[in-house]
Amino acid sequence: MTTYLRHLILTAAFFAAFQLVADDNSTTAYNFLDVPVSSHVYALGGHNLTVIDDDISLVEQNPSLLGPEFDHQIGLNYMKYIGETNFAGVRYAQGVSEHGAVAVGLQYFGYGNIQGAAIDGTRTGTFSASDIAFNVTYSHDISERLRGGITVKYLYSKYEDYTAGAVAADLGINYYNPDNEFSASLVAKNLGGQVKKFTDYKDNLPWDIQLGVSKMLSMAPIRLHITAYDLTRWSSPYYKIADVNNPKSELIEEESFGSNLLRHLAFGVDILPTNNVYLAVGYNYRTRTDMATYKRDFLSGLSAGGGLKVRAFSFGVAVARPHTGAMTVMVNLNSSIGELLK
Repeated sequence: MTTYLRHLILTAAFFAAFQLVADDNSTTAYNFLDVPVSSHVYALGGHNLTVIDDDISLVEQNPSLLGPEFDHQIGLNYMKYIGETNFAGVRYAQGVSEHGAVAVGLQYFGYGNIQGAAIDGTRTGTFSASDIAFNVTYSHDISERLRGGITVKYLYSKYEDYTAGAVAADLGINYYNPDNEFSASLVAKNLGGQVKKFTDYKDNLPWDIQLGVSKMLSMAPIRLHITAYDLTRWSSPYYKIADVNNPKSELIEEESFGSNLLRHLAFGVDILPTNNVYLAVGYNYRTRTDMATYKRDFLSGLSAGGGLKVRAFSFGVAVARPHTGAMTVMVNLNSSIGELLK
């Protein structure tokens, strides 16, 4: 355990130093890293670090959720996003000891065909754009109720003839008390930087500090979640149209203590009628206020989904409306190879 903690601390220090070197006034890219791959997380508002469940896709949000209980589990995910954008990935986990586990994954983000143009506006035909994330996760029990984990990622981007690469890491720690089903986590995400630039300009990673808690109610099969994210900055203004009846009206910047607070929080509720079924609802105030235009409707910021487990297979689906013009759908399929072989 002492060796594990020492290695985790050294790794954290390395990527923190890498982050300080990479973090300057250049632009931020790799924002696809903010899109969850778990339908359960997507249904809970898009951010969650603390769901304790038999679902390998949850590890993408928090490496300390991985454990030997995921031994020989494989998970597939797919998301139909806005326009021609499609996301898909696979992740496999295996226990390496009584208190440790490792997982490997591959995530693809495809943005379809994009119309190209020269500086003067002349169209130059279409081109494709995509991002790929390769990741390896390791976790280990620190104590009976405390677990730490790390995910190391290599990010490869190809937009037309331009390519770029980056190295990043997520560091997480989770406390879970099974007696009262309370879970709390702290995660540092996307620490690192580019190792190959598109051009002469350097792009930063969307690094973040996140904190979350989950608690099962004692009087009902309901689990509540609150996740705080984007904690590296407090100010989070948004813009809304001055006159909702006039689409050409000017935009007004909105910012207050209350809006800043809520724009850092994602709320979720799980209803668990049985051990093999869940229904989830989430609310993300940032998503709603980002859509603060004359087209915003009741569904903006809301998400919902559900999951079912039958023997060695589990299936999850979630829907949300991150943009006024589209409804998005995410699905997960997991299977425990060990249970299939029994």
